[in-house]
Amino acid sequence: MPRLFVALPVPDEIAEELSALQSGVPDARWVPAENLHVTLCFAGEVQGGTMRDFEEELADIAGPPFSVAIAGVDQFSNGKQPRALVALVERSERLDWLQQKVTTVARNCGIEVDRRKYRPHVTLARFPAGGETGHHIAQFMASHGTFRLEPWVAEHFSLYSSRTGRGGPIYTAEAEYPLTF
Repeated sequence: MPRLFVALPVPDEIAEELSALQSGVPDARWVPAENLHVTLCFAGEVQGGTMRDFEEELADIAGPPFSVAIAGVDQFSNGKQPRALVALVERSERLDWLQQKVTTVARNCGIEVDRRKYRPHVTLARFPAGGETGHHIAQFMASHGTFRLEPWVAEHFSLYSSRTGRGGPIYTAEAEYPLTF
């Protein structure tokens, strides 16, 4: 059973610039450029019938393309244990609107979604439990704290499946939904 999520894909030129940040932190499992994305909703493991319903209902979301900008980096952690290094995505009305629409569709399809406050980001690296990071994360944050990229226009969002592969997760775009009015 696939794990599903809905996300904005990161354009290749943005992914290349983000990939240039990916070094200097031991035990970091850097996310490959082709897997970089801005998650809108993580659905988790979804049965076939529910997946088809979800896929169809997402097609009913209609909205215009909008600008997406990356500004800064941060770390997500569980207490003192770092979980991930991320590039922060600036909040916007359009991004928040789309995230709320996608989450509502997921809930209406019977998918239980995370109720934590939405923090738009692109995951750059994940850390294993007990990973050795030491002062390297602080150095990473200090070196890249003012990192900014030119905005790009999100012209579509996608439903992805995630399967475990030998080198990490393998993401497959199952459906693409244009943002047009």
